[in-house]
Amino acid sequence: MEKRIINPWQWQDARSYVQAVEVKSVESTLYVSGQTAINAEGISSNEDMKSQLTLALQNLKQVITEAGYECSGIVRLNIYTTATAELWPHFNIFQEWVALHQVKTTVTMLEVVSLFETLKVELEATVVK
Repeated sequence: MEKRIINPWQWQDARSYVQAVEVKSVESTLYVSGQTAINAEGISSNEDMKSQLTLALQNLKQVITEAGYECSGIVRLNIYTTATAELWPHFNIFQEWVALHQVKTTVTMLEVVSLFETLKVELEATVVK
Protein backbone atom coordinates (compact mmCIF):
# COMPACT_ATOMS: atom_id res chain seq x y z
CA MET A 1 0.00 0.00 0.00
CA GLU A 2 1.18 3.49 -0.83
CA LYS A 3 -0.11 6.55 1.03
CA ARG A 4 0.54 10.09 -0.12
CA ILE A 5 -0.37 13.04 2.11
CA ILE A 6 -1.62 16.17 0.36
CA ASN A 7 -1.24 19.36 2.39
CA PRO A 8 -1.09 22.48 0.23
CA TRP A 9 -0.81 24.60 3.42
CA GLN A 10 1.04 24.19 6.68
CA TRP A 11 -1.46 25.42 9.27
CA GLN A 12 -3.10 22.01 9.73
CA ASP A 13 0.20 20.30 10.61
CA ALA A 14 -0.17 21.36 14.26
CA ARG A 15 -3.78 20.19 14.38
CA SER A 16 -3.33 16.44 13.85
CA TYR A 17 -4.91 16.08 10.46
CA VAL A 18 -4.25 16.41 6.75
CA GLN A 19 -6.17 17.87 3.83
CA ALA A 20 -6.17 14.66 1.78
CA VAL A 21 -4.71 11.16 1.68
CA GLU A 22 -4.20 9.35 -1.60
CA VAL A 23 -4.00 5.57 -1.21
CA LYS A 24 -2.80 3.19 -3.93
CA SER A 25 -2.40 -0.58 -4.02
CA VAL A 26 -4.72 -1.24 -1.09
CA GLU A 27 -4.96 -4.85 0.07
CA SER A 28 -8.20 -4.28 1.98
CA THR A 29 -10.39 -1.59 3.53
CA LEU A 30 -12.13 -1.58 6.91
CA TYR A 31 -15.16 0.66 7.50
CA VAL A 32 -15.55 1.17 11.25
CA SER A 33 -18.95 2.20 12.56
CA GLY A 34 -19.20 4.96 15.13
CA GLN A 35 -17.26 4.11 18.28
CA THR A 36 -18.47 5.69 21.49
CA ALA A 37 -18.08 5.52 25.26
CA ILE A 38 -19.93 2.22 25.56
CA ASN A 39 -18.17 -0.38 27.65
CA ALA A 40 -17.77 -4.12 27.02
CA GLU A 41 -21.11 -4.82 28.69
CA GLY A 42 -22.90 -2.45 26.31
CA ILE A 43 -23.54 0.21 28.93
CA SER A 44 -23.14 3.79 27.80
CA SER A 45 -21.10 6.16 29.87
CA ASN A 46 -22.59 9.01 31.84
CA GLU A 47 -19.13 10.46 32.33
CA ASP A 48 -17.74 13.79 31.23
CA MET A 49 -16.50 14.58 27.72
CA LYS A 50 -12.86 13.75 28.59
CA SER A 51 -13.80 10.25 29.78
CA GLN A 52 -16.08 9.68 26.81
CA LEU A 53 -13.42 10.72 24.29
CA THR A 54 -10.83 8.51 25.97
CA LEU A 55 -13.09 5.43 25.93
CA ALA A 56 -14.23 6.08 22.34
CA LEU A 57 -10.57 6.16 21.23
CA GLN A 58 -9.85 2.95 23.14
CA ASN A 59 -12.86 1.28 21.50
CA LEU A 60 -11.79 2.51 18.05
CA LYS A 61 -8.33 1.01 18.51
CA GLN A 62 -9.79 -2.27 19.78
CA VAL A 63 -12.06 -2.70 16.76
CA ILE A 64 -9.26 -1.82 14.33
CA THR A 65 -6.74 -4.21 15.87
CA GLU A 66 -9.33 -6.99 16.32
CA ALA A 67 -9.90 -6.79 12.55
CA GLY A 68 -6.16 -7.19 11.92
CA TYR A 69 -5.49 -3.59 10.93
CA GLU A 70 -3.31 -0.87 12.45
CA CYS A 71 -4.42 2.57 13.60
CA SER A 72 -1.74 4.08 11.36
CA GLY A 73 -3.87 2.87 8.44
CA ILE A 74 -6.73 5.25 9.27
CA VAL A 75 -7.31 7.46 6.22
CA ARG A 76 -10.64 9.05 7.21
CA LEU A 77 -11.95 9.88 10.66
CA ASN A 78 -15.26 11.56 11.37
CA ILE A 79 -15.89 13.03 14.80
CA TYR A 80 -19.49 13.60 15.83
CA THR A 81 -20.11 15.54 19.02
CA THR A 82 -23.08 17.04 20.79
CA ALA A 83 -20.90 19.82 22.23
CA THR A 84 -17.95 21.14 20.24
CA ALA A 85 -17.20 23.74 22.93
CA GLU A 86 -17.03 20.96 25.53
CA LEU A 87 -14.79 18.79 23.30
CA TRP A 88 -12.15 21.44 22.47
CA PRO A 89 -10.57 21.62 25.96
CA HIS A 90 -9.90 17.86 25.70
CA PHE A 91 -8.84 17.75 22.04
CA ASN A 92 -5.24 17.24 23.13
CA ILE A 93 -6.28 13.66 24.07
CA PHE A 94 -7.22 13.08 20.43
CA GLN A 95 -4.02 14.74 19.18
CA GLU A 96 -1.84 12.65 21.50
CA TRP A 97 -3.64 9.44 20.42
CA VAL A 98 -3.13 10.32 16.76
CA ALA A 99 0.57 11.03 17.33
CA LEU A 100 1.08 7.85 19.38
CA HIS A 101 -0.44 5.69 16.62
CA GLN A 102 1.27 7.60 13.77
CA VAL A 103 -2.06 8.50 12.20
CA LYS A 104 -2.07 10.95 9.29
CA THR A 105 -5.73 11.19 8.42
CA THR A 106 -8.39 13.43 7.02
CA VAL A 107 -10.74 14.54 9.78
CA THR A 108 -14.23 15.99 9.77
CA MET A 109 -15.83 17.21 12.99
CA LEU A 110 -19.57 17.70 13.13
CA GLU A 111 -21.72 18.98 15.96
CA VAL A 112 -24.99 17.07 16.08
CA VAL A 113 -28.17 17.56 18.09
CA SER A 114 -27.88 14.25 19.90
CA LEU A 115 -26.25 10.83 19.99
CA PHE A 116 -27.39 7.55 21.55
CA GLU A 117 -28.51 7.93 25.18
CA THR A 118 -26.15 10.30 27.05
CA LEU A 119 -23.23 10.00 24.64
CA LYS A 120 -21.37 13.16 23.67
CA VAL A 121 -18.80 11.96 21.11
CA GLU A 122 -18.66 9.29 18.38
CA LEU A 123 -15.74 8.35 16.12
CA GLU A 124 -16.20 6.77 12.68
CA ALA A 125 -13.18 5.63 10.64
CA THR A 126 -12.02 4.19 7.33
CA VAL A 127 -8.84 2.11 7.62
CA VAL A 128 -6.69 0.58 4.86
CA LYS A 129 -3.84 -1.90 4.65
